[in-house]
Amino acid sequence: MRGAGPFQFMLVTMKWGDVGCHSASSVSDVGVLFLKPDLPLTWLQPEWPAPATVRAVMTDRHGGVSVSPWDSMNVGGHVGDHPDAVAINRARLQAALHRRPVFLQQVHGVHCVALDAATPDGTAADACLATNPDVACTIMVADCLPVLFCNAQGTWVAAAHAGWRGLAGQGGVGVLETVLRSVPSSDRAHSDILAWLGPCIGPQAFEVGEEVRAVFCDADPQAASCFRPLTKDKFLADLAGLARQRLQGMGISRIYGNDSQSPWCTASQASRFFSHRRDSRFLGQSGRMAACIWLDP
Repeated sequence: MRGAGPFQFMLVTMKWGDVGCHSASSVSDVGVLFLKPDLPLTWLQPEWPAPATVRAVMTDRHGGVSVSPWDSMNVGGHVGDHPDAVAINRARLQAALHRRPVFLQQVHGVHCVALDAATPDGTAADACLATNPDVACTIMVADCLPVLFCNAQGTWVAAAHAGWRGLAGQGGVGVLETVLRSVPSSDRAHSDILAWLGPCIGPQAFEVGEEVRAVFCDADPQAASCFRPLTKDKFLADLAGLARQRLQGMGISRIYGNDSQSPWCTASQASRFFSHRRDSRFLGQSGRMAACIWLDP
């Protein structure tokens, strides 16, 4: 395990067969191990007190085979990348997890699906929950906020895709609320639930209109603290801050990860993270990263 800024990195080493290499060759000045100069495996591991039966990791843009603008660890099959490249990247992720990551068809909604070994990729949902070790809850992002959950006993895990639409939901009930309504009844009090917020577009870059601000503030006036005026009709929104407010409002105090500081901002860290807003504007498209959590008894 190596640290860099607010992150810790899990250095994942595996055989790539015909498309990779087998031995480390260098260490960068930020403490990231490279298997080859073109295949750095720098995936993020949450720094949180999860139980030993819970494992989690988030990919960055490094370690895959996709070419620009999806270079290189794009796991999104819906963004115009070559299907063969996406398949190789997903296979590398599966090899690292030692189980199948279930890729959802994310629609910026609030539905949460329970996963098992038979759950197919492409299941329409923006959150998932698992109580068995056969699969990994997986969320794809490239500016939206990934939120990973577990309970202190390590008997279930969950993941949510929290873009502003899914986070806001309807009438103050969004994707995070839906996840917590889906957890086993013994954890409905929420006091033993841990949450980790991954990288997302930060409050220095997430420009939104008054209609977005109104959706959150109409449900909770305290949400106004997460919007900073930019122009007459535009605001800079703190997506991670809004998620923290929602979680705290549901009684979850054990919240880790993204603290809304610039190292967590996907839009401003071009060498490290994919960003739909940044990359689509200049390159026409962007890749997707994966946040995964699973049980490993």
